[in-house]
Amino acid sequence: MQDQERPWTAFYGPSVRKTIDAPQYRTIGDFISATADVYGDLPAFTACLPNGMNGTLTYRQADEMSDAMAVYLREVAGLNAGDRVAIQLPNGLSYPIAAMGIFKAGCVLVNINPLYTAEEMVKQFKDAEPKAIFIVDMFADKLAEAVKEFAIPTVIVTRVAEYLPAMPKAIVGLVQKYWDKTIHPITIPHIRLPDAVDAGRMSKKTLDKGLEAYRSMIDPDDVACLQYTGGTTGVSKGAMLTHTNILMNMEQTMELIPNLDKGKEVALTALPLYHIFAFTVNFLGFYSIGAHNILIPNPRPLSNLKRAFENYKITWMSGVNTLFNGLNGEVWFQDTPPKHLKFASAGGMALQSVVAERWEAVTGKSVLEGYGLTESSPVLTFNPFGKTRLNSIGVPLPSTDLKCVDEDGKDVPQGEPGELIAKGPQIMKGYWNKPEETAKTIQNGWLLTGDIGVMDEDGYFRVVDRKKDMILVSGFNVYPNEIEDVIAAHPGVEEVAVIGVPDGASGEAVKAFIVKRDETLNKDAVRAYCKEHLTAYKVPKTVEFREELPKSNVGKILRKDLRAEELSKAEG
Repeated sequence: MQDQERPWTAFYGPSVRKTIDAPQYRTIGDFISATADVYGDLPAFTACLPNGMNGTLTYRQADEMSDAMAVYLREVAGLNAGDRVAIQLPNGLSYPIAAMGIFKAGCVLVNINPLYTAEEMVKQFKDAEPKAIFIVDMFADKLAEAVKEFAIPTVIVTRVAEYLPAMPKAIVGLVQKYWDKTIHPITIPHIRLPDAVDAGRMSKKTLDKGLEAYRSMIDPDDVACLQYTGGTTGVSKGAMLTHTNILMNMEQTMELIPNLDKGKEVALTALPLYHIFAFTVNFLGFYSIGAHNILIPNPRPLSNLKRAFENYKITWMSGVNTLFNGLNGEVWFQDTPPKHLKFASAGGMALQSVVAERWEAVTGKSVLEGYGLTESSPVLTFNPFGKTRLNSIGVPLPSTDLKCVDEDGKDVPQGEPGELIAKGPQIMKGYWNKPEETAKTIQNGWLLTGDIGVMDEDGYFRVVDRKKDMILVSGFNVYPNEIEDVIAAHPGVEEVAVIGVPDGASGEAVKAFIVKRDETLNKDAVRAYCKEHLTAYKVPKTVEFREELPKSNVGKILRKDLRAEELSKAEG
């Protein structure tokens, strides 16, 4: 595309580059070490537990310990460049040591949800074939089951309170073991993470060459990370993200976030680091500017975040719609909103306008909505700071092209809905061992997102809905996001999800699932409210109240689970 075909660049700030030709560093390992040299003894990561206990690693400490971990993986565990290494950890100080060590070793990081069942773990192990895994002791019993189906030679076990001061670490350990009873005997051969770091330190002394020798074997277009996703076509698969993909996306995103003070920002990371947005932006992006990253092992209940807001001058945070909605309703958050917050960013699911408006009313700051997919490392668009538009995912990042096309792949008129397709240096190499799935998703260099979007006259985009979530009512396209946005604005509604269900008269009908804020709310009131704000065919035909809605581990409401329930009822 030429500049005249990229109207959105007019909304970039004066210091924002329209294009980024190449990342500043060859590899992620190079980036990590060079950044640590700049910020040295500044705090890099703090693990903040709900009871107020915490521990911190400086940039220099994280760099040295991850160096040792890289040597352990290569020299002690015997891994080679390109070998896959799994991480199954909650947010904490072990995560950066493990992840940075993997990158420096020239291995491929495989993020795995710590809450996976043994069966889910086996599926991912069999696909990625990791040679080593980092796992928290709370879930080592599941690993013992999983390795019966797929053996992993090297198991490195860590604790939630790893690298906290001795007294807090001991207290947390005792509570977990005897009160919560979340720690079980580990029955498989393993090494503790601190012991692996120490072993790496010892081996490092005997290296003929420095760690640069590992990184010199890596090509920037080599795979750095296998990030698993349901993808745009359903079945879980590993997106192959290269060093260039991730480094470019980190630079592209940070480029569009101005007014950041290097060495002074404090970022709250409540999203799990295995989530691709938190991984690229929170973990690596804010590391690049010397930020102090406050890691929350578990944001549930939301009171777990209270100490972090009390003890640290949070200037930036990321989250999903449900997190912001939940905080809006917390009395402690309403009474003492974060004073130093510059802005928050939302992704992962649609940000409802009423949630954004309530957030701004409580905090006085905006939520900047962005958009992306695992397959794009993940960020494709972001709302420019100071130029935010509600109900918009913003504008494409520098060096990113985005357009809307019809079923035949032809551009639709500006202002008309079409499938969003994207091109840029952050687009994945493909799906791991799935060339046919790759061919369905990347065509002529363009990533087919499966999302329906609209570009306005200024070049701002909004997502209408997922292609597969669209409801067809008597031949009319109905988008759940639109209906959810309306219902969420009702003062009696806490949460809402909308799906399509089979209907003999109209083909499909709209059904709304609602968690009440006001117990007096009834179905007739919901439908009457919808009739005031929506065309008749968009009004939910049925309304069902629930105590809670199914959610992913990052808080994204799972419409697919609701659809599966409805299908099961129909078949039953």
